[in-house]
Amino acid sequence: MKIAVVGTGYVGLVTGTCLAEVGIQVTCVDIDEKKIAGLKAGIMPIYEPGLEEMVTRNFQKGKLNFSTSLKEAIVDCDVAFIAVGTPPGEDGSADLKYVLGVAKEIGTHMNNYLVLVTKSTVPVGTANLVRATVQQAIQDRNENLEFDVASNPEFLKQGAAVDDFLKPDRIVIGVASPRAEEVLKKLYKPFVLNGHPIISMDIPSAEMTKYAANAMLATKISFMNDIANLCEIMGADVNMVRRGIGSDPRIGNKFIYPGIGYGGSCFPKDVKALIKTAYDNGYHMGVLKAVEEVNDKQKSVLFDKVMRHFDGNIKGKTFGMWGLSFKPKTDDMREAPSLVIIEKLLAQGAIVKVHDPIAMNEAKHILGDQVIFCEQQEQAIASADALLVVTEWADYRAPDLSELKASLAKPLIFDGRNICDASEMREHGFTYYGIGIN
Repeated sequence: MKIAVVGTGYVGLVTGTCLAEVGIQVTCVDIDEKKIAGLKAGIMPIYEPGLEEMVTRNFQKGKLNFSTSLKEAIVDCDVAFIAVGTPPGEDGSADLKYVLGVAKEIGTHMNNYLVLVTKSTVPVGTANLVRATVQQAIQDRNENLEFDVASNPEFLKQGAAVDDFLKPDRIVIGVASPRAEEVLKKLYKPFVLNGHPIISMDIPSAEMTKYAANAMLATKISFMNDIANLCEIMGADVNMVRRGIGSDPRIGNKFIYPGIGYGGSCFPKDVKALIKTAYDNGYHMGVLKAVEEVNDKQKSVLFDKVMRHFDGNIKGKTFGMWGLSFKPKTDDMREAPSLVIIEKLLAQGAIVKVHDPIAMNEAKHILGDQVIFCEQQEQAIASADALLVVTEWADYRAPDLSELKASLAKPLIFDGRNICDASEMREHGFTYYGIGIN
């Protein structure tokens, strides 16, 4: 099979590379000439564990190619994936101009039957727009080519995307014809040898499944953060509560860790888009509106603890921050809680020193010289008035407490991810603040 993947962002690059890994001929297309040149030279535009080695290996084997020409890549193609961005508009709706732009170009240059697959996260009904756009482009050429449109939402966790693609717990395909279903099942056969299913459904249901999945996970996070805040008020320990409810198989123990809110490229955008879709169709998503509200407030919880401890005056105080990315094993800074906390600290006249194992370069593009970037995590806490733990990187999980105490100007820690044991920290003389514990 010959595959084209349009878009070399997080989803597109992982998709194309993993397809090439099982021997499929793949061309990844992007209009960004610098990015394509970098990929040919082995320079990754994103950080994802295991991806760089796989890209390099398959490029050298000739199974994975990179191009700026969709016109060339689409010739004799069997399947084309659209994996371009769908950024949120001011009203929260997904902007489909890039998706439809790709659809038009494919319709202009395709020369045989192909299955056009939306891999980008798109609202219900997008497939109809894509189909109409392709059909119009074909008609403008006075051609009569057959094609199918399908939906194939991704369920990749940043930091574990390669494993998620190669060993999926399920693959969802939305199709409108047996022919498209047969093509996609053939394409994905190498990835379901572990016995996990390909779930075939109608296209609107597939489009909705992606949003529903992310909305559910976001809901679990906001629910647990709400419970954590109440635990602090009532004198309960959210870690005990989490263990108590997580043992119930109806609830499970994933996505119930309290913290300082979710971020990233998916949850915030997709929750907003689903709320807007409902609104446009005369329905109010009360639960998701609350999820969004709780998450926005939760990003300020650690800052609020800082202000209470210092009686509202942190001007001239120095804070060391461990972690910048919205989660570990990624350099993604989109909607990261760290940005909210830094903005609030700086507004109050504080000095902020930061460290992150991976996201420093990305953070520099966003923050410039507003903060002090430290190459070593020890540098970020040297003589600082307090340490703020913002991302739960493994690097931060087991610090030498004696060295930590000696480095800080004061033994004060605000732990936004509960990676430290509160009792142990206090036994070693630290003033310790976590989330949902006293």
